[in-house]
Amino acid sequence: MVAKIHDARENRFGGFFEDFNVGDVYKHWPGKTITESDNHFFCLLTMAASPIHIDQNFASTELLNGKNLVVGTYIYSLLLGMSVPDISGRAIANLGLKDLKHIAPMYHGDTLYGSTEIINLRRSVSKINQGILTVCTNGYNQEGTKVCTFTRSVLLPMRLSTGKKNG
Repeated sequence: MVAKIHDARENRFGGFFEDFNVGDVYKHWPGKTITESDNHFFCLLTMAASPIHIDQNFASTELLNGKNLVVGTYIYSLLLGMSVPDISGRAIANLGLKDLKHIAPMYHGDTLYGSTEIINLRRSVSKINQGILTVCTNGYNQEGTKVCTFTRSVLLPMRLSTGKKNG
């Protein structure tokens, strides 16, 4: 038996433009259980230290369900990160984000799962051998409730532009 060398740089972290088809759905794995520490650290790191996110006493007396909310920008960041290995690991550039919506709250101890659907593909007009991939990413909690959604576009290389075979 001849051993094969598997080059992670060539075989992981997103595909080339030609590897995607409109309607394809990528279920990202693993999910992420969000701890109180995760939420506090992200809030403090980004200077978004609102009491609704970091002060349990405030939450218990002032918020409807008495629990701190996980900051929405952390949820978005996690979903974006979850999608990189499947979608945009080879991206030349992130071109834009639109329609970011936080639909339902997440709390400490909830687990976030994500999936991404390919919604548009087009060759770049100005960049030869590159294409623009537009995707919609959705996040769900452990109960399957949609908590976040957004659409983004990335510029990807076409396989021909690399001068290498994939795999």
